[in-house]
Amino acid sequence: MPRRSDTNKFDLAHLRATAEKCKNWGRWGPDDQIGTLNFVSPEDVIKAGALIKRGKVFSLGLNFDRNGPQKGLWGNRFNPIHTMLATGTDAVAGTQDEGGLRYADDTVNMPLQCGTQWDALGHIFYDDKMWNGYDARLVDSDGAKKNGIEQTKARMVGRGVLLDVARYCGVPYLEDGMAITNADLDATAKAQGVEIRRGDFVIVRTGQMEQRLDCGEWGGYAGGDAPGLAFETAEWVHKKEIAAICTDTWGCEVRPNETDDASQPWHWVVIPMIGISMGEIFYLRELADDCAHDHVYEFFFTAPPLPITGAVGTPINPMAIK
Repeated sequence: MPRRSDTNKFDLAHLRATAEKCKNWGRWGPDDQIGTLNFVSPEDVIKAGALIKRGKVFSLGLNFDRNGPQKGLWGNRFNPIHTMLATGTDAVAGTQDEGGLRYADDTVNMPLQCGTQWDALGHIFYDDKMWNGYDARLVDSDGAKKNGIEQTKARMVGRGVLLDVARYCGVPYLEDGMAITNADLDATAKAQGVEIRRGDFVIVRTGQMEQRLDCGEWGGYAGGDAPGLAFETAEWVHKKEIAAICTDTWGCEVRPNETDDASQPWHWVVIPMIGISMGEIFYLRELADDCAHDHVYEFFFTAPPLPITGAVGTPINPMAIK
């Protein structure tokens, strides 16, 4: 069972030692901007396609609307603001007839990381550097000159694996502050009969999103305490050579954090040092129920980003296909 995040606090020296141990800078050359997505080969994609047996498609995206999880708890993030530019009301009123076409049109204003999303490799800095040693100042008011999300637009596809930690632990959801350890990840995979392989897109279920949806109140979901990955799992991620790590929480790692010396210490390591793409706020209810029913926890996974030049995150609608 995951442990409480305040069981054993670590200091900044341990954080930095782990960062150096897991550092992948230069592994794919000095010009690389996609990090661990390099682990996914064309052969891996072909094999992932063969996992489609029933043609059953699962959307892992939370709807983008005013009822989203953002409550102003993290930075300047807010729920999407959807505005109609032209409507059927306009059409029936005859205001569009002069142009000879009746139509509806709309716009949306939203932070790119307010819902189900990828973090780009330019999202988090380690001191004054980002992934692959690029200067953090290359991300300026005009966007990211290196490690923008558009670099990954043809790479977010391969074998997906669900690690349903909550179900393995026999609970509907993990409580805030519960830290999922390396042992928990390995035990869950073993119990499910699934092997984690190089180039996998690994999705971890805590059940927290479902609990919030069922109770009808997000609370601190999008910036407060949460169950999540223990800091030690940065080494698990590095050792397994997976392509991406995703969860059904707002930040993947456990909150409160396991150190008082840094905020989001796991982020410090996994994005800028390991170079792994991170998916957050994934909706997993139907996929998890199906996997529990047929005992198949691997699937074809695709989650292309919006290729917004220089963006450090992107909204997505990930798909698992079995």
